[in-house]
Amino acid sequence: MNDAFNQIFRQMFEQGQQMAKAFAPALEGFDVKGFEKLFPTMPKEMLEAWFGKTFNPEGLDARTRLLVTIAALTVLGAQADAQLRLTIRQALTAGATKREVAEVIWQMSMFGGLPAMQKALEIAQGVFSETEEDKA
Repeated sequence: MNDAFNQIFRQMFEQGQQMAKAFAPALEGFDVKGFEKLFPTMPKEMLEAWFGKTFNPEGLDARTRLLVTIAALTVLGAQADAQLRLTIRQALTAGATKREVAEVIWQMSMFGGLPAMQKALEIAQGVFSETEEDKA
């Protein structure tokens, strides 16, 4: 990228920030990660009721549905960071292992590309470390 492009990009970014402040001044300095902590994971029984076999008793359980969702969010890439973090937390609560989550993300490298996989693994690692801190 050249300097002219960088300058235009920077101006557009600054204008976007100013517009966001004008529309929602209360959100200035808003921390997405702090917002995510307001939504605790659901109990395993509730996950099963909402995402599991309630509507299709012969179908997938909540753990499997959440692993499939992690796969889809991984392929979407960086635009789904917050949703991916929340879904990983929910999948762990529903009984998925850290290894299963990592394997699902790794498998998606063929469909979403290596950068999407790497970003998703970084997000997963962050969730894993947060869940370990919660247990301590």
